Amino acid sequence: MTEKKTLVLGASDNPSRYSYLAMNRLKAHKHPVLAVGRKEGAVNGIQIHKDKTIEEGVDTVTLYLNPKNQVEYYDYILGLKPKRIIFNPGTENNELIDKAKQAGIEPVIACTLVMLATGQY
Repeated sequence: MTEKKTLVLGASDNPSRYSYLAMNRLKAHKHPVLAVGRKEGAVNGIQIHKDKTIEEGVDTVTLYLNPKNQVEYYDYILGLKPKRIIFNPGTENNELIDKAKQAGIEPVIACTLVMLATGQY
């Protein structure tokens, strides 16, 4: 299994949020995790940044923001040049899907947690 550096966008330190679970599962599967959210925090040693942290080599962006909250991150996401963007349930966004395709980024409409659990990540 290869490590896939993953940005969790919409990260939360609230244990009842799916982004929180995703960060823990990604880490458990040995994927390097970056986290950007509405407020600073930490999950299992993963720092959540408020600022749009620029990183090299991001393989996957997994979204936990509803479509209207994604707009301010379009340039940021596309600028990271990930191989794919995972649109988790409730984050599907045709505008960003089209922008991703135009930039040569694969849009994946799926659940990160299910992908990890079934070995499809």
